[in-house]
Amino acid sequence: MTKLKLGPLEDDKPVKLTIELPAAVFRSLKSYAEILTRSGEATTPTEPAKLIAPMIERFMATDRAFAKARRSAAQSVPGVAERSG
Repeated sequence: MTKLKLGPLEDDKPVKLTIELPAAVFRSLKSYAEILTRSGEATTPTEPAKLIAPMIERFMATDRAFAKARRSAAQSVPGVAERSG
């Protein structure tokens, strides 16, 4: 079985955002969605666009420099707590 970095996608209230992707990135997203569905990780066929947010979220969650900079920025503003999310 293929071990993908993304598992089942959470159903969360979306925020509409329009972006343009290179065609090669879109083709890769389509392939990833197909593999995710075939691997049994997704219970229904996954739309490629639904992968973008979890991929970005995972990328940011594993970027140590980003986490450090985010903590530093939150500490430099008195009275503002960092939002989890």
